[in-house]
Order: sequence, then C-alpha cells, then structure tokens
Amino acid sequence: MKLKYAIIGAGAIGGYYGGRLAHAGSDVHFLFHSEYDHVKANGMRVDSVIGDFVVNPINAYKSTADMPKSDVVIVALKSTQNHLLPDMLRPIVHENTVVVLIQNGLGLEGELAQHFPHLSIAGGMAFICSSRVGAGHISHQDYGPLTVGFHQNAQADVLAQMKSDMEAAQVPFIVAEDLNVARWKKLVWNIPYNGLTVALNTATDVIMRTPSSRQLVTDMMEEVLAGAKACGANIDPSFIDDMLSMTDKMTPYSPSMKLDFDNKRQMEIRAIYSNPIRIAKESGFYMRKVEMLEQQLLFIQNRMNG
Repeated sequence: MKLKYAIIGAGAIGGYYGGRLAHAGSDVHFLFHSEYDHVKANGMRVDSVIGDFVVNPINAYKSTADMPKSDVVIVALKSTQNHLLPDMLRPIVHENTVVVLIQNGLGLEGELAQHFPHLSIAGGMAFICSSRVGAGHISHQDYGPLTVGFHQNAQADVLAQMKSDMEAAQVPFIVAEDLNVARWKKLVWNIPYNGLTVALNTATDVIMRTPSSRQLVTDMMEEVLAGAKACGANIDPSFIDDMLSMTDKMTPYSPSMKLDFDNKRQMEIRAIYSNPIRIAKESGFYMRKVEMLEQQLLFIQNRMNG
C-alpha cells in the first residue's frame, strides 16, 4: 500500500516527521504559510542528531485548497489553531482518510470528531526534542519515537503501513492499544515541564538539578497519574522514574510552551492544563497542584496579551 501524506503544520514536529518521510521516499505534501516562498526556493532543512538532510525539491503549498486529497493527514499545528481545522481539512480528506493529531493535550480528537463523525481520527504523541530555528529549518536535538492510537473508525491496515513508512524513515513507531492511556502518559511529562519552564523561566536541566523544583515535578507527576487513574487510564507508578531518568539524560531543552512564551505567542494552556483538569474533576479527582500551575500560566498569558 502506497500512502499519500499531507502535513498540516510543518514546524518543529510536522516538519521533522514529514521531512523524514519525504527524505525516505514517501509521497508527502506540506502546507506552509509565511515560509512558503523560502521553502519552495530552498527546500526544507533538518539538522538531526541521527543525520542532517534537506528535502529539495519539496511538495509545498500555501493553501489546502491546492493540495491533493491524502490517505494520511498529519496535523502538527499548535492546538490554539484547532478552530481552523475543519475548513483546512475538508479539501484534502476522502472517505478513507486517517487524520492523526500529533498535538499536546487531552480531548482534541473528540473535539474534531464533532465536525467529522465518520472520519478516521487518531491521536499522536511525539517524544522528541525538536524546534524550528529558522525559515524551513528544523533542529532535532534528541529522541523521536512517535506513538499513534485511534480515537474513532480505526483502520488497522493504514496504521500498519504508516508504521512501516515511519520506521523506514528512522522514526521509532509505537501503536497505542489505548489512546486514553497514551495521552495521559504524555501529560505526565508535558504538564510539569511545559508549565514550570515558563513559570520559573528556565530549562529542563536546571529544573532537574535543583532539589526543590525536581520534587515539585515528581509531585505533579504523581498527581497526573492519580488523575489518569480516575479517568480509566492506569499507568504503572514506575513510569514516573522512567520520565525523570529520561529528562536527566536529555539535552538541555526548552519545551514548546517555553518557546511560545519566549516568543510572546499564545500558549497551549487549554489543551495541556484546562482540559485534563476538567476531565479528571468530572471523574472525581481534583489535580490541585496542576490547577495552581494552570492559574499561574493564565496570569502570565494575560500579562503577555497586555
């Protein structure tokens, strides 16, 4: 099976995974906005710890209205732009298209399903240190596994081919049997590190080597595990040690929310904090420390907005 891919959001995440697929020979089509002219002329550059490459020529477009219908649409937009998705997706999906939301947070697939109840929708969790460092220029510093699981209308054959294509492109690919568990696992890392790097105005390595902030990370991870359990996602407590150990070994890193803060962009507070807090509370568990961090982030965001 030969899949045609569309990449919506060709930045740090979409640019990396889409770039790897294109570099390995898959049929990939990228949506760009401000970077379109630069990328069309120069291609897309990926500097990676596992080997640098340039995708040139590249299938680049300014609008999804000009893109072909695709078998797999990878959405790697910030969730703050998800209100634009219905109109962006309609020109490029067919009745058997699989849409994969490689985004941070919880509840996003269900929100999209309200617009597309018959579409195959999956969630993707990227465990990666990657950032956009210039026009059409991605820097991949560490890690890279991608976990994907279906929210509705599963297509096992398409997912199997996607796994084959990703692995041929040097991307470790994990099929999630339970998307809810996979989403909460990602939150175990995202909730403490994204918000604390903003609130404390620092990077992951400083948080990890400072006893007080390291303990706060651990406490928040335990709280996220309790919230997950209340929502039917049972995660072994040893997962916390795995996440702490991984972060200890990680290249000093500013997560996506810290980069958004540094560049005075809208932060993904609703998807990463407000949605999980609300969903856990509806299931009977109150994530108090997480809500405190959410409130700090909302204050910071309001100050940024003037």
